[in-house]
Amino acid sequence: MTAHGFDQVFPLGEKNDAYAEYFIGQSYLAPLVSRSVPVSNVSFEPGCRNNWHIHHGTGGGGDQVLLCTAGSGWYQAEGEDPVSMEPGTVIRVPAGTKHWHGAKADSWFSHLAFITPGEDVSNEWLEPVTDEAYGELPKNGASA
Repeated sequence: MTAHGFDQVFPLGEKNDAYAEYFIGQSYLAPLVSRSVPVSNVSFEPGCRNNWHIHHGTGGGGDQVLLCTAGSGWYQAEGEDPVSMEPGTVIRVPAGTKHWHGAKADSWFSHLAFITPGEDVSNEWLEPVTDEAYGELPKNGASA
């Protein structure tokens, strides 16, 4: 059990201050693997979510893979319904897809995240997920 009372198999990491401007609420980042396919454990306090964003890449690169390891969260691609993420949920986000992800309002949430390697891989941060849109999502760990 961590000091925050959130049990998970990977380290919580440090406060994600380097990317704080792209999150509503507090997130934490624990790099697990570096080099050609960096993998990080990203943890979100209840209610924390990142801004809408797009991963770009060519030559097979730029897809994001999210593997929920603890807690309960949301993933949403633009124009699609939100997807409830529970431990064991795996989401592949194709390069060029506008999306966001984060914790449910009443739960911590952690996922492993990596980007497939390729050419011209980059990330484009966009607008925040509004409190109004986020507030319409189900509470108490329910699905959308």
